Amino acid sequence: MSDEKRQNGPKTGFGGNKSFGSGEKKSFRGNDGGKKSFGRPVSGGKVGFGDRKPGFRGAKNAEGGEKPAWKGEKPAYRGERTPKDGEKPAFRGDKPEFRGDRKPFDGKKRSFGGDKPRFGDRKPDFRGDRRPVQKDKPEQEGLPSRRLALAVIREVTENGAYASLCLDEKLSNCGLSVQDRRLVSRLVYDTIENQLYLDYALNQVMAKPDTDIKLRNILRLGACQILLEDRIPESAATNTSVVLCKELGMEGLAGVCNGILRNLIRQKDELKWPDPETEPVKAASIRHSVPEWLVERITADYGELAETMMAHHEPDSYVTVRPNLTEMDDAAFEALLDKKVWEKEPGKVPHSWRIRGMADIGRDADFTGGRFSIQSESSMMAVMAVDPRPGMQILDACAAPGGKSCLMAEMMNGSGRVQAWEIHAHRTDLIAAQARRLHLENVRPMTRDASKPREDLIQTMDAVLLDAPCSGLGVMAEKPDVKYRVTAESVAELVKTQAGLLDAVAPYVKKGGTLVYSTCSILKDENVRQAEAFLERHPEFEIVKLPESIPAQFRQYEDVGLQLLPYRDHVEGFYICRMRRKRV
Repeated sequence: MSDEKRQNGPKTGFGGNKSFGSGEKKSFRGNDGGKKSFGRPVSGGKVGFGDRKPGFRGAKNAEGGEKPAWKGEKPAYRGERTPKDGEKPAFRGDKPEFRGDRKPFDGKKRSFGGDKPRFGDRKPDFRGDRRPVQKDKPEQEGLPSRRLALAVIREVTENGAYASLCLDEKLSNCGLSVQDRRLVSRLVYDTIENQLYLDYALNQVMAKPDTDIKLRNILRLGACQILLEDRIPESAATNTSVVLCKELGMEGLAGVCNGILRNLIRQKDELKWPDPETEPVKAASIRHSVPEWLVERITADYGELAETMMAHHEPDSYVTVRPNLTEMDDAAFEALLDKKVWEKEPGKVPHSWRIRGMADIGRDADFTGGRFSIQSESSMMAVMAVDPRPGMQILDACAAPGGKSCLMAEMMNGSGRVQAWEIHAHRTDLIAAQARRLHLENVRPMTRDASKPREDLIQTMDAVLLDAPCSGLGVMAEKPDVKYRVTAESVAELVKTQAGLLDAVAPYVKKGGTLVYSTCSILKDENVRQAEAFLERHPEFEIVKLPESIPAQFRQYEDVGLQLLPYRDHVEGFYICRMRRKRV
């Protein structure tokens, strides 16, 4: 809150140092040289400021030269001289002569400008010759929210945009209320997350399931409101979808859209779903909107837990923040958060806080000023596995956007050096921006391909962190579009890339030094099997236990590395494996 404004002294009148009529006399010289009190009669009873006549300016000498006595009545008339040529006649209480040829006002109101309505009679929407502003009809209330939600859904499904990034961009400066912004977010994520489920339902009430993608996305948004949202009237879902159809230039399909959604409303309790007994994979795929190949892969990796993993959703959303450890400790950061209007609770990892109720936290002055960062607890644990210490030389091989590099630099108290590599220059710029915001001088962003070995760096690093490119399926609950981007073929390519990166960066680790391999995936081919295969190729490395800075509630599941699972640990799905180069 801004400090209260302090007054700069007593209030003053117009131009004076004291308030007008404060009681202090201010003298002036009259024509006769005598002192007269400003704004007051010379003698007699006092008259307040509002009691004086506008024309009174202190008593003037009468024609006889004597000063009229003040008797508490109206001040004497100032002179009865005959007006000179051109002067106005003295005021005697009568109305002044009418100036000009106009007729005097007779008390009757007339319209301004002939036939035009009076100002007070105009409708608020009148803007001159333009048509009145069109307002949404009652059945179209909430249309701006649906319009914005559809724009994000289209960008994701038609243009390959990332849902979280696109949504943040669209919501910034959108002009919607907080309640409407929440509605937009819910509709976007519910529609994308349940896409296969919604399509399966729509196909049962459509004569021609193969429709234009624009119409399909409008129908998905409408179906989401009809099947998944309890607080939205079905009529509103249908009517706004028809309007959106027209706005996208599909007036001819507006009736089709209306008919399909009304069919869905009538038949929603009669829809048929795959039988879990005879078609278990398809049933799970439609029920959880997970592609069938991924259902098979998760089931193969986790057995009976697969159903729980695919069905899991965090009850509410939050953002995890941590202090800039070079500028404040946990107590100071908690005091800083106490000044915010956000809801907060301590995270599960040291230095972390879970925040709710924030609005555009990326624009917060303390964030932009480098006093804290946004970083998930799983990501923080990957850094803790490195166990950074002052003076160390550390390589972060795939560093963008820079959160892990910066946390390691902070844990080193600004000493040593963190080389932060990224293959793409524009992503290297993201790392540099993070380091500048946090005032860190021991981070060295570099545009380098980590898959290409560097002989000059062999056994020069105290630690290497490889947070490898991965499928991202550990965060599909927060980023539901991920599961539609990944294919069995793309996972196979990623596994090869991860192995190549491990082989390339491992030689940089000193004897006794640390190599940490991590991903944000839950697939064992990318995680534990990848680590086991590396250890077979590189017997000079061995598995070591995670440091105690990582809470025991997570370390209890450690085997060949630690697999974090959202449904069990209530953090992002992550894999962390800590290895050490043997000293012999």
